[in-house]
Amino acid sequence: MNSLTEKKTSKKELAWSSSLEDLLGKASKKSYEKLVLAGITEISDFLWVFPLRVVELPPLRSFEHIEEGRIFIGRAKVLNVQAKPNFRIRGRGKAMLYNIMVHVQDLLSDKILTLKWFNSYGSVTSKISKCTYIEFMGEASVFNGQHQFANPDFFPLETPDDPSPFVTVSNELKIQYPTVNTVPGVQIKKFIDKIPKNLWDNIPETLPKSLMTKNNFLSLGDSFKVIHAKIKPNADLEKRAESRLIYEEFFEDQLKIYLRRKYFKKPKAKKYEVSEEVYSSFTKLYPYDLTVDQAKTLHDIRRDLKSEHPMMRLVQGDVGCGKTTVAMIAAMIVIENGGQTALMCPTEALAMQHFASARELFGDDTVKFRLILGSTPAKEKKQIQADLLSGDIDFIIGTHSLIQETIQFKELGLAIIDEQHKFGVDQRIKLTSKGQGTHCLIMSATPIPRSLSLTQYGDLDISSIKTMPSGRKGHKTRIVTEETYQQYLNFLMTRLSLGEQVYVVVPAINESAEQDFHNLTDTLERYRKYFPKFRIEGLHGQMKPDEKAKMFTDFKAHNIDILVSTSVIEVGINVLNATIMAIINPERFGLSSLHQLRGRVGRGDKPGFCFLVNDKKISTLSMERLKVIESNTDGFKIAEEDLKLRGEGDLFGTDQSGSLSQKRLANIVLHADILYQAREDAFELIKAQDPDIGRLLEKFSSDSRIFTTV
Repeated sequence: MNSLTEKKTSKKELAWSSSLEDLLGKASKKSYEKLVLAGITEISDFLWVFPLRVVELPPLRSFEHIEEGRIFIGRAKVLNVQAKPNFRIRGRGKAMLYNIMVHVQDLLSDKILTLKWFNSYGSVTSKISKCTYIEFMGEASVFNGQHQFANPDFFPLETPDDPSPFVTVSNELKIQYPTVNTVPGVQIKKFIDKIPKNLWDNIPETLPKSLMTKNNFLSLGDSFKVIHAKIKPNADLEKRAESRLIYEEFFEDQLKIYLRRKYFKKPKAKKYEVSEEVYSSFTKLYPYDLTVDQAKTLHDIRRDLKSEHPMMRLVQGDVGCGKTTVAMIAAMIVIENGGQTALMCPTEALAMQHFASARELFGDDTVKFRLILGSTPAKEKKQIQADLLSGDIDFIIGTHSLIQETIQFKELGLAIIDEQHKFGVDQRIKLTSKGQGTHCLIMSATPIPRSLSLTQYGDLDISSIKTMPSGRKGHKTRIVTEETYQQYLNFLMTRLSLGEQVYVVVPAINESAEQDFHNLTDTLERYRKYFPKFRIEGLHGQMKPDEKAKMFTDFKAHNIDILVSTSVIEVGINVLNATIMAIINPERFGLSSLHQLRGRVGRGDKPGFCFLVNDKKISTLSMERLKVIESNTDGFKIAEEDLKLRGEGDLFGTDQSGSLSQKRLANIVLHADILYQAREDAFELIKAQDPDIGRLLEKFSSDSRIFTTV
């Protein structure tokens, strides 16, 4: 008796903050472990697992009332079952899968129709073969002029008059949840249905009262109940509930961004400042005048370097806009004041290019430069480590080698991170943490839309360089199809005959049975047949460092006419004589990658040409994506389109495999207006020192993930 009482008490004492285990029980241990890995640890986390769809179930009706595209519930007699094995794919444990076709006759009329199940396990065949009568539910489609149902739900009936397993009362709702880390949606629904009614009626409010009134929001509880169909929804309620929850996500993000920005600005930083005369001497080292945007960005950087708090600035702009010039002048300001600078690059090629350019520009007499790569000999690395610690190196340029524990600095004043999107979160932190209050300058050749800059990069100061240095011819982009393929080859022959060079980029190194696109090995062979008189070589990321270095050097020295490569050349190559970028199977690349790749040409006084080469038909959607690149040279517009396609990623912490996406309803492209409102409201209340905001900030301060990303 006591144990029974304890169980009942335990059930009543469930709270939204209770562990998921308390709700699921021991019988669901495997599901519990999978959900925890997906970030669902408390009962309240289920509130943010939203249904894929909520539909109102129709009453049982005869086949005469079937409508294409609508949910239908019918009951029928099973006439015959045909199951054909699918030899092309296998199920779990290499189990055989079947395509099942069942003919059924309506119990409310004489009509006959077909039910189909694709890639089903043998158990489905066995189950339905034993049925005399079934009730089924699904969405009707039309095939060869006849109605049919693909993969409908069904239940066996003992007699034609059994109570309906789908509809006990007319107009019930069918709620379908998503699969979460392999836990099926049906199981998710069962878990959510176990949440007691008293919890649904007591969902705590989170937003300050002033915002609730100002924005005329539904309560958080009512919003969740509408979305989960605990309140019978209508169009107006659904819209208000969605808007409220989207705002909730954005508002919470903005508070976390504020805390993160405050955290990284907290340490004291050494001030670095030079006179106008010294600053002018740095800018005059370049053979061209700074653009307006470069000058403005440097003005912002100089102001940051004079501040007592560490600079955290992102410099964004298209390939070739002059970001590196800005970074080098910032480095010289720090070095002039006795500080050290580290420049971290994602590839050895880019690191070597920066190293060569910096030495040529500033000279070894004034600045002590060193280069450190993964391929640097151990003895040389050891000497570099000693020289950094003693301060005998002013400017170190390298790859991931810079973040090894053995690398320490006497005074790391400035950390520069090039092509920031190529690095992980932890790698950036490791570099900046090698100094006390180190200033940080991040460069990105992928322009960031405003909505993304207020979320993923909201804790950074952002400078944009949109104007290009004078004298650059730029590039033109054209899509190559089967019909224009020969013209494309003829154009390449003409430019090669003029002494110009060509990049040909492919999506893979070797052929694979799963791949339906060109690879480096085959493309190299094809182009050697197309252009037998020219020197053609291949380059890919799996080559040894010295082999890659030689290939880069040979191409720059024009010992190679056509360089067939993977996307390893996306960053780190600057050959002014290379005027053509041909990208094979361009639909396999992201829009931003395509834009980066074509930025390799048209960098000097010769015009550049980029060809998006398709020698076979591609989907309409893929062609539309390529047309965005063909018709746009503005990296900001391209970045916006790319963002729509790939999403914004994770803001706080690193997503685990199988986890829920960072955003549940909110989309920074579709809901930008709500984002801007949430940001404005958040910072207004922070400035006013609203007590409700103070409590929320205190709550989020305990979330360590906020402070582990830059």
